Amino acid sequence: MTADISALREEIAPQLQRVLPILEDVAQDLHSHPEIRFEEHHAARRLMAEARDAGFEVEAPYAGLDTAFVGRWSAPGSTGISPTIAVFCEFDALEEIGHACGHNIIAAAGLGAGMLIRQILLQSGTPGHLMLIGSPAEEGGGGKVPMIEAGVLDGVDLAMMVHPAGEDAVSATILSRVALEVSFTGRASHAAGAPHRGRNALDAATLSLTAIGLLRQQLPDDARVHSIITDGGQAPNIIPEHTALRVFVRSETRDALLEDILPRVEKCFEGAALATGCEVSVTQPTPAYYSMITNPVLGALAEEVMAELGRPVQEAGTLGSTDMGNVSHLVPSIHPLVSLGEGLVPHTREFAERAGSSDASAPIADGAALLAITALAAYRDTSVVEQAQRAFDSRAQA
Repeated sequence: MTADISALREEIAPQLQRVLPILEDVAQDLHSHPEIRFEEHHAARRLMAEARDAGFEVEAPYAGLDTAFVGRWSAPGSTGISPTIAVFCEFDALEEIGHACGHNIIAAAGLGAGMLIRQILLQSGTPGHLMLIGSPAEEGGGGKVPMIEAGVLDGVDLAMMVHPAGEDAVSATILSRVALEVSFTGRASHAAGAPHRGRNALDAATLSLTAIGLLRQQLPDDARVHSIITDGGQAPNIIPEHTALRVFVRSETRDALLEDILPRVEKCFEGAALATGCEVSVTQPTPAYYSMITNPVLGALAEEVMAELGRPVQEAGTLGSTDMGNVSHLVPSIHPLVSLGEGLVPHTREFAERAGSSDASAPIADGAALLAITALAAYRDTSVVEQAQRAFDSRAQA
């Protein structure tokens, strides 16, 4: 396979040099106009315009999401049995610190991969169907989930995207996650004159966080529970009648999270309400994120491509969570990492600054090449698709 990968790299090289200035401009444009979840109107418009210019038929909005889009293209002579590969673009930023997760790079690299794949399939006469999917709100909104529910993955054989990081890796431990909105309701009273008449909602919040702290000793090592108090009362001389928390609960295993860890955390809130005489409401404001399953066949292929690009694979630790994990539970998928700078940590101001600098050019170019070569290898040798599907099926049945 190595010789074929080398040949594919040479084949895409002229096209990559042609489109790289466009991709760099796209990344800089998005970096200069950061938009948070479901508000990525500028980014979506720019990406859709570039996709249309590149020859994709673009459907937007999608799944009722104003900033979601799907670009489609099929090579001449493609049939219903020709492979369908989906390349995902993310483009939302973080509150306050902008593109500190490098989604401007993800968008540019994904767009570039789509351009390269289309051009090479067209030139070589290779059949295949290609989708360029713009999924909004990865940072907390789970935008891929309603798109999945609307059928975006119907007929898709393989799915892929690339993410900038502090190392080069084919896979990392990416956790399942559930977000909770918790509110306690008590009874207000004068904190000095009649405290006995009150029911302290802040006590309930405090007690619940203490209970979670004690619960951690009995949780698996991969479990994470982190929270903030978003409403802690209004004045110290009033017994707080309402308090609110935002809580993330994570685990490496989806089923363990949903069936074991999450119910135990929720009981901490229920117990705190019971002990303080308050009422509690626990809701999930966004879809659950599932752990990322890296398809071993696609992962091995991507590892060869990364070596060809001069990015030998490193060991990656535990990252956060992504709705690309939900995709990977339904379709053979990869979510490789390309280094923006050794040791850089996403969700920091340093990462945001680097994502808008000239240092972003290399991960954009290599990210686009990584996805394009991996996809083209599968289009050229459809046994890759079959092997990836068999590996996916065997894991699902395990």
